[in-house]
Amino acid sequence: MTDELPELRASDADRERVAEQLRDALAEGRLDMEEFEERLEATYKARTYGELTPVTRDLPGAAAVAPVSMVKQPAESGSWASRIVGGEGSSSWGVAIMAGFQRKGRWTVPKRFNSFAFWGGGEIDLREANFADREVVINCVAIMGGMNIVVPPGVEVVVRGFGIMGGFDQREDGQPGEPGAPRVIVTGFAFWGGVGVERKLTRAQRLRIKEERRQEKLERKAARGELEGSRGDDVDGRDHLPDVHEMIRDHHDMIRERHEERRERHEERRERQRERREERHRRRDGDY
Repeated sequence: MTDELPELRASDADRERVAEQLRDALAEGRLDMEEFEERLEATYKARTYGELTPVTRDLPGAAAVAPVSMVKQPAESGSWASRIVGGEGSSSWGVAIMAGFQRKGRWTVPKRFNSFAFWGGGEIDLREANFADREVVINCVAIMGGMNIVVPPGVEVVVRGFGIMGGFDQREDGQPGEPGAPRVIVTGFAFWGGVGVERKLTRAQRLRIKEERRQEKLERKAARGELEGSRGDDVDGRDHLPDVHEMIRDHHDMIRERHEERRERHEERRERQRERREERHRRRDGDY
């Protein structure tokens, strides 16, 4: 019976899990773009587990990711279900006194996280975090210091903090969340300081969106090529003149793509600069 399992038909969810592993490997530098494209194409063409399993077999990080299940199970109700894990949380506080603290990567946000900054700063990054509950509270006290909270798209944010000669960022307050997504309540007090809240994609998500846009661009080009080929020559043997409207659309597409590429490069530069700055602070102040 075990020998027959690889011949079971793979579902869309199975293929998407493998595709996510490939995107993570691309973001970590384990695959180059050419390898990523080849494996992604093989993933979406796979029909059985036997075809799907070898795609990530040689990736060192593949074992850290949930493997493709060989048993058919009901799909989860939402992408957030696996990230609400219960428990007490892996870290419940952060303190920065003339220094800094950072919580980022794969950590578990408790039901209540308390943070304090005095002449210092802290970063609380929830983009790759799990959550102990569907509603978590992040309490920030910033005195002549600052904190920055980074949330992923889809999470609902409620800001209830107040400031004296300081303030709390309200830009993300009140935006509705996705079904099943956690709710993050930001509370606290800022005196001569501030608490920022921003919504950002992870690098892997940015690469995935970039790849999707590139595929869409290739599909549009292929469709235009087929359309031009189907026109052929007219009955008089004369070639058709170029479609002016199509040329304008192509021009607009090219401009939009260049703007998107510049924006992505700018975001990547900012991210690298921020990471280098944080690394310098850690080396100066020691691990925290």
